[in-house]
Amino acid sequence: MQEAERAAAQAYIRLLAATRAALADPADGPLYMPLLASPIQEADEALHSAGLAGNEGRFFALVRELLPSLTGSDR
Repeated sequence: MQEAERAAAQAYIRLLAATRAALADPADGPLYMPLLASPIQEADEALHSAGLAGNEGRFFALVRELLPSLTGSDR
């Protein structure tokens, strides 16, 4: 995995964690949604920098390498 690809996968994982935290309490979700703008921008920029925009298959394979639990095999 190249460094730019790793950065893109890590940015997505951070975005996923931030989104889960923001939506953990549906009543407070609207308060926290604006806080996702920065992680979304970071993930988008990293995706483009790695040349993975439009190549979701490769991108999610990289994410699974870093976070195997996203495959659902542990559920």
